[in-house]
Amino acid sequence: MNKKWGLSAAALLLTAAVILPGCANKEQAPKEALKSAAVKATALNSYEMKSKLVINNLTIDAPASGESDATAAQVLSMLKNADVTIDGVYQAEPMQTELTLVLNLKGDMTMSFTIPMVITAEKVYVKVPSIPFLPLPETVVGKFIELDLKELAEQEGTEWNPAAVDTQKMQKLFNEVLSTLMGEYDEETYFEDIKPKDAALPEGVEAEQVVQFKVTDDNVKEALTILVNNALPKIIDILGKQEYKEMLNIDAADLAKAKEELQSSDSRAEFDKGLADLGTYLTINQFYLNTAINKDDYPVYQDLLMDIKVNDPDNGENVSLSVTASNQYSKINEEQTFIIGIPQGEDVITLDELQQEFGSTGITY
Repeated sequence: MNKKWGLSAAALLLTAAVILPGCANKEQAPKEALKSAAVKATALNSYEMKSKLVINNLTIDAPASGESDATAAQVLSMLKNADVTIDGVYQAEPMQTELTLVLNLKGDMTMSFTIPMVITAEKVYVKVPSIPFLPLPETVVGKFIELDLKELAEQEGTEWNPAAVDTQKMQKLFNEVLSTLMGEYDEETYFEDIKPKDAALPEGVEAEQVVQFKVTDDNVKEALTILVNNALPKIIDILGKQEYKEMLNIDAADLAKAKEELQSSDSRAEFDKGLADLGTYLTINQFYLNTAINKDDYPVYQDLLMDIKVNDPDNGENVSLSVTASNQYSKINEEQTFIIGIPQGEDVITLDELQQEFGSTGITY
């Protein structure tokens, strides 16, 4: 079952092929418009964003297993129609990002909590929320936990690597990987232009072009074959470039081993066997991602719909999952306003102080 689930999960990685800014040059075909975006994206030095993920449906049908069924039912009830929103502001120089994450759980235990975060070149600040089922000390609720990335690296016995938080270099890697990935897929099969008026764009989003990437039940086997046999070996080579190895702290030997295993006859045979049986355990009802681009060739909105069903005929377990997600960008390359700012003074608590606070209440941390 693990291999089957792994192959199904690999299908979801195809989403990455379109999660990037697009270019709205009307003379470009859909695939070329998205590939051009890899270059255009390097000009994103600042922006505001709004993201949302909604679990429309999560159903698990499995043989009865006693008391665990009640617990599972309660969890599923909370997750169904649950949503996560993230509002954020980003600027490259000086590097500063602030995000406000809001989690809304539904069902019999309806609850909502908010987690603001601030990220700079060397530090991460996370505000401690008030969570009903987690007995946090009142002295830490509302404080920002300060995570010094340099100190954490030293404590772990590793050398501090500023490149690891180099957002522009990470963006360059992201774009290079996606450009390579998209280059392997046939345009007529996987890409198409959607008329902006038919793309259900939210109010206030003005788009000159909307490009859709879609995987269906009819082409998922081919899509996965392209991903594993064609794209992944090339992506491993990209990760092996010196600038990216240092940034990600990747061992060249590990990359070489991964590529060798991926291309080995045993791995190919196992993959082919799983692919042949794919139709018996994976059904794609809908799977697409739209990218809307404005008149200035920047992405202003993206929306994903993933509706799948995974079956395990061996033990009678069936899982249905439907998820929608969206990203909206504005104030691109403009001067940004940070509402939270960089936490200071009494608003900040270190990890050591946090441990002390937990210790004084008798709570194991």
